[in-house]
Amino acid sequence: MRKGIETQRCPCKPSCQRDLGTLNSSRARSIVLRVIRPPPLTLTTNDLIALLLAVSSSSLLFVGGNIRKDLFLAYKTLGVVFGGLVTSPLYVYPSMNLASPTKDDYMGLYSIMFWTLTLIGVVKYVGIALNADDHGEGGTFAMYSLLCRHADIGILPSKKVHSEEEPLIHTQSAVDRRPSWLGKFFERSITARRVLLFMAILGMCMLIGDGILTPAISVLSAINGLREPFPSVSKPVVEALSAAILIGLFLLQKYGTSKVSFLFSPIMAAWTFTTPIIGVYSIVRYYPGIFKAISPHYIVRFFLRNKKEGWRMLGGTVLCITGAEAMFADLGHFSKKGIQIAFLFSIYPSLVLTYAGQTAYLINNVNDFSDGFYKFVPRPVYWPMFVIATLAAIVASQSLISATFSVIKQSVVLDCFPRVKVVHTSQHKEGEVYSPETNYILMVLCVGVVLGFGAGNSIGNAFGVVVIMVMLITTIMLTLVMIIIWRTPPALVALYFVPFFIMEGAYVSAVFTKIPEGGWLPFAVSMILALIMFGWYYGRQRKAEYEMANKVTVERLGELLARPEVQRVPGLCFFYSNIQDGLTPVLAHYIKNMSSLHAATVFVTLRYLLVAKVDERERILVRRLGPGGVYACTVQYGYADSFRGDDLTAQVTSRLRQHVEAEAGAEEAARLEAAWKAGVVHVRGKMRFYVGDDAGWFDKVMLGFYEFLHGICRSALPALGTPLQRRVEIGMMHKV
Repeated sequence: MRKGIETQRCPCKPSCQRDLGTLNSSRARSIVLRVIRPPPLTLTTNDLIALLLAVSSSSLLFVGGNIRKDLFLAYKTLGVVFGGLVTSPLYVYPSMNLASPTKDDYMGLYSIMFWTLTLIGVVKYVGIALNADDHGEGGTFAMYSLLCRHADIGILPSKKVHSEEEPLIHTQSAVDRRPSWLGKFFERSITARRVLLFMAILGMCMLIGDGILTPAISVLSAINGLREPFPSVSKPVVEALSAAILIGLFLLQKYGTSKVSFLFSPIMAAWTFTTPIIGVYSIVRYYPGIFKAISPHYIVRFFLRNKKEGWRMLGGTVLCITGAEAMFADLGHFSKKGIQIAFLFSIYPSLVLTYAGQTAYLINNVNDFSDGFYKFVPRPVYWPMFVIATLAAIVASQSLISATFSVIKQSVVLDCFPRVKVVHTSQHKEGEVYSPETNYILMVLCVGVVLGFGAGNSIGNAFGVVVIMVMLITTIMLTLVMIIIWRTPPALVALYFVPFFIMEGAYVSAVFTKIPEGGWLPFAVSMILALIMFGWYYGRQRKAEYEMANKVTVERLGELLARPEVQRVPGLCFFYSNIQDGLTPVLAHYIKNMSSLHAATVFVTLRYLLVAKVDERERILVRRLGPGGVYACTVQYGYADSFRGDDLTAQVTSRLRQHVEAEAGAEEAARLEAAWKAGVVHVRGKMRFYVGDDAGWFDKVMLGFYEFLHGICRSALPALGTPLQRRVEIGMMHKV
């Protein structure tokens, strides 16, 4: 762990500096407040050369730390992180549109796959990308957050919800704070900043597209094994069985995965360690000289011989690295060292040997590529491998489905996605969530892909677009991190960026030719999701900017209530706001137009904490504001806490009574009791944008889109369970 003030570590992640699940809220808050972020990660020339060559990665893994814990975490990653990657041999060769392949063709294809796994898997992700985390979190959006914290490149000022977290911002030296030339460019160009945000969001949406295609192609490829021993089983039967399995899998999502998740790692371990054994057997039996293909000259000969067709085949070979982005995206759930150990010592050797065995078999059976996995499985172990393959495909599907739920939930919490229903299916694990709307949309799309595309190569065409696009986005954003944050020497930046951009750019150009053949589906889904997220995020940030600029201070509230026309009406009002430092401008709009305020008004702010449950003594924090009968209340809740409107009202009122009796005396307590008896109402301000004719075209489009999304998404109040008859929403128009 990088140097900083020591904190209580998360039990599931040695490098995590946050308590994620079992500590009570007071400990969690005290831990958060004591963390000081370390200075930005700086890579020296020697460090980056070592990473690029990936020579020292394996030798440094076991230095220091708890080896047993790292090995256990590495074992757990098999069932969560690497499901999509390690099951890729099921569909890589069947996804290639080969025409009369030869031995030299297969040698060239294996060479391409070997160097793709080595350069992208080992060098890029294990060696470099895992170091570009944002306080333990990985993925394209985490890198965007990292860039925004070190340079002023956000499209708008970030919304500050938890003001107490400001001490977390570490003090940088003047040299560190000075922006790089690229940072200055982004600070000057609003267009560049918007493109960067959209690219980060698109990368995250590509992972959701992965959640649509991985279940479809994995299960379909596994069930296709029935056709080898039973030729009478037709493709429509295989598709129907695959669709039935997927429907059953999605219908079980609402029950959570806690009861069966302990089986995930053993199943994937069985798959990971049996397929290379079969691969070695196949190498010895069919073509012991297969590892000659490691020489890059086989790649050159392959392209010289096949020319344009060889370039088009890249759309199939790219699937060998499917799921590698999960190493980075799932970094927040595991330790970096655990992921490195699992990949370098199990996943990478397993894939290299499995693909070598498949290729050795195909060299002697050149026309069996359409079923390149099951054909090379020896007959005595065919059925055991069929069972393992089917279970592994289901586990890989579950991993991507769960990851999609997690991404949606994080996006909603971060205000980057319209509100959808999110249910926590575990009382102990924050990451185990379920979203009904998301689940059924995924189910319809997955089953539609299976029944609509059918053949594995058609789904493979669609899959390749998702796989390589997210990797290219990661390459670009990682280059920005090197220049803006790490201040890596230009020569070393070029040493990373040029080869990877050329290699991944070649893959992108090849898979884009597949868009008419099925690649349009994930690309369209990802673009639609990205537009939704970008529009929502932009609208919410513009709203936050207006609220912070026009917030009502306590002094301003006193002036409004002192007006002679303003009356205090009987009753207790809970006025919900997302502003911590000050009061929402909707309040001033309400008082000016209604000339009234309830006798007892409580401004309620909800705060989400990364703990399971918040201790009841710490859940509700109350303080008295300046004017009489006006209070501020912060409700803190964890991911396993549930709200019922009456319970929440009773808890807040009880805490409010205790505070008033202790601080203000009996007279004010009596007024509060009278207000309670007069009736309770829950009020939420709803600020809407009015886009005038003088607004720019970008605001007209994006804010109009945001207003549409805002009108169809869930309201915040129903999530609290407030009774409908006590709920009031107050609208306010803001002209842009």
